[in-house]
Parts: sequence; structure tokens; C-alpha cells
Amino acid sequence: MPRLHVCSLALIGETVALTGARSLVTLLSPGTAVDRPTEIAPERHLYLAVSDIVTPIPGQVLPERAHLDAFLDFVREWDRTEPMVIHCFAGVSRSTAAAFIAACALNPARDEFSVARAIRAASPTATPNARLVALADERLERGGRMTAAIVQIGRGEDCFEGTPFALELA
Repeated sequence: MPRLHVCSLALIGETVALTGARSLVTLLSPGTAVDRPTEIAPERHLYLAVSDIVTPIPGQVLPERAHLDAFLDFVREWDRTEPMVIHCFAGVSRSTAAAFIAACALNPARDEFSVARAIRAASPTATPNARLVALADERLERGGRMTAAIVQIGRGEDCFEGTPFALELA
């Protein structure tokens, strides 16, 4: 079964090459350049220009429902024959939230707490963006369980760059 792979901006080329991924999700602040690996077709690369914030800050882009909907549409269109890489700048917050959201969206019966614990076990640095998770919790009608699950695993270890990891979808 294909996996979701989470990494930083600096590691996307290496991660795509090592995993055989053919789909890529980028979550970066507006204007941040990313070189799409040649293995990824343009139509299989989603770039979401959002800041890593949870409340409005002037000059920053707060993740909104439209960003979440674009992400959910992209993930649901993924045929899952090859892995998907999800990255943000450091591979700590936006990308880990997106992996958590994708795992919950693609398997509605899967327990949110088990997904969050799997993320924590795979990456001691993962700190899913609470704003993205809250938006997904509401949209996926998870009744606050997604938010509670990331609160339960707590903030990850401080770092400059997150520990890359893979997340099983089942």
C-alpha cells in the first residue's frame, strides 16, 4: 500500500527519488520557490501558499477552508498506486498536519488518535499545525477528535528541520 512521506523543502528531491513518489503537495509561505522534481508531473503537484500560523498575522496567509478543500480534492484524486510526498519548509507543522488530514480523509473509519500516535512514533519533531487540523476536523465531521488527538501527542521536539517520516494509510 502506498504511503505518505513527509519531509522538509530541502529533502523533497531526495525523498521523491527514494520513494518513487509521483504526487507532491507543497505547503509554503507565498512567494517561496520550489523546484518540482522531474518525476512529478505538473498536474500531480499541488502548491498551497499558506503561512505556518494559527491566528491572523498582518502580511501572512492564514490557512483557510479553500486551502483545505483544494488539498482534500487533490488527495482524493490520488490513485494511490505510488507514494505521495508532502512537504513544508521544515517538515514540522504544515506538512505533518496535511499528512494527518490525508490519513483521516482517506480512511474515515480510522481512529484519529491512532493516526496521531503513528505520526509521533515516526517523528519526534512533528507538530501538526492546529489551524489546518481544526479546519479538517470540522470539514470531515470528526467532532473535535482530530484536534484532541494532536493535543494528546503534544508539541514535538524543537528543531531546525523535522525528522522525515512515512505514514501508512491503513
